[in-house]
Amino acid sequence: MASVQPPPAPLAPHRPSIAAALRFYSPAVSPRVSPSPAARSRRLAVAARAMPWPHVLTVAGSDSGAGAGIQADIKACAALGAYCSSVITAVTAQNTVGVQGVHAVPEEFVGEQLRSVLSDMSVDVVKTGMLPSAGIVKVLCESLRKFPVKALVVDPVMVSTSGDTLSGPSTLTTYRDELFPMADIVTPNVKEASKLLGDVSLQTISDMRSAAESIYKLGPKYVLVKGGDMPDSTDAIDVFFDGKEFIELRGLRIKTRNTHGTGCTLASCIAAELAKGASMLHAVEAAKKFVESALYHSKDLVIGNGPQGPFDHLFSLKSPLYKMGSLHKFNPDDLFLYAVTDSGMNKKWGRSIEDAVKAAIEGGATIVQLREKDAETREFLEAAKTCVEICRSSGVPLLINDRIDVALACNADGVHVGQSDMPAWEVRELLGPGKIIGVSCKTPAQAEQAWKDGADYIGCGGVFPTTTKANNPTLGFEGLRTVCFASKLPVVAIGGINARNAGSVMELGLPNLKGVAVVSALFDRECVATETRSLRSILMNACSRS
Repeated sequence: MASVQPPPAPLAPHRPSIAAALRFYSPAVSPRVSPSPAARSRRLAVAARAMPWPHVLTVAGSDSGAGAGIQADIKACAALGAYCSSVITAVTAQNTVGVQGVHAVPEEFVGEQLRSVLSDMSVDVVKTGMLPSAGIVKVLCESLRKFPVKALVVDPVMVSTSGDTLSGPSTLTTYRDELFPMADIVTPNVKEASKLLGDVSLQTISDMRSAAESIYKLGPKYVLVKGGDMPDSTDAIDVFFDGKEFIELRGLRIKTRNTHGTGCTLASCIAAELAKGASMLHAVEAAKKFVESALYHSKDLVIGNGPQGPFDHLFSLKSPLYKMGSLHKFNPDDLFLYAVTDSGMNKKWGRSIEDAVKAAIEGGATIVQLREKDAETREFLEAAKTCVEICRSSGVPLLINDRIDVALACNADGVHVGQSDMPAWEVRELLGPGKIIGVSCKTPAQAEQAWKDGADYIGCGGVFPTTTKANNPTLGFEGLRTVCFASKLPVVAIGGINARNAGSVMELGLPNLKGVAVVSALFDRECVATETRSLRSILMNACSRS
């Protein structure tokens, strides 16, 4: 799996905050003078005009069952904070059983809808779905040449999730010759990719890579081949290709009948993120995470009697614990200075868990794990809730060691588990998508299993002898090197690391080694903030030399 490179420059300019817009448009007044309600209303109106709403136009078919098509596009964009206008290309009669009928909208009227929206409403991104005829594809291309937008997302909808044909073979040539060269990204699933390439067989990840490369040659800037329908795959694997590098995006495969509209939703989410200014890779990652989360929170939803039901795009309104905005998106660089608290050390120095966490963050810790083996559950939970708030206010992720129950109850950003604890895949089932999961590993086999189970990172060690964990074999640099070279996940070195040896660990320059995890060197000291600050400086100097 290729490593993710830093994202390119955003596709859209930064949108100012309301406060910034108000400051810009406010006349200079004495700080003691409050504007009248009418004046404030006028200033808010001006500020609103200075802050364009991210706008996606979906050009697709209407789904009477509201699981896919135009209806799914509008719901997905709304859930991600983008406005969504629509041009309807066809009206379908469909439900959870299948598609009973398709009525294409006349090409002239599709063109009229396009002119109405594009000439007036400052569209950022156009997303396409069902385009039932070659003529409609041509009308769209002509409209986009007349009214250019910042990005075009093409979801080549030809077959519904239930297997019904939605676009005839006559549209394929027009897709390939006219629409794809205008597209910023094309998002076929494996069935659609196969049809686009003349019914080639796509059975493996290697096949998906080849298909992505072949479709890229047709003109789009990026290609995402979706592997949700791949047979015998335990993960939901998509292949992203930018013309140079393949990136495999792995997600949890949710066991549910409610999969109708996943492709429409994914493409709409990509469009919404692009309209908000995201880079293409970030938009794709965010969209995949949204669909995964929506599937997870709708897996037991019952609507209709057919084999493929819809899912709830607005799940976050009903599931505040897993609200998308509250989830900490995992960044491997957060592992740089990983502070692990210890209840015994805190008691020794007369400090609370909360004080220890505050001090570590003040000193520059980039991620915090609460490892409180001796604390009573009720006491630990209350402290963890406070620590979550402390970390959130500083933008530092907080993990809980071992205790999945506590992590759930306090809405921590994730958990770290050992080899004798619950397997990572079961932890994922309990916590749901979006949470961070780390696994302690000593061997390449354990690292491989952590990756297969859906972990986000591994902790490798003990690198040096340690007193914080009994009967913990020492791996040394050679063992750390072996695991780092084998791991497909980011690695944080653990065990016996302190100010004397941390620099030498980072100077190894090992692939995937992102940082060090430290316990005693920070928390078995009088001033945690000072020790953390000093260790961060050592690590930064070591990285500059390696």
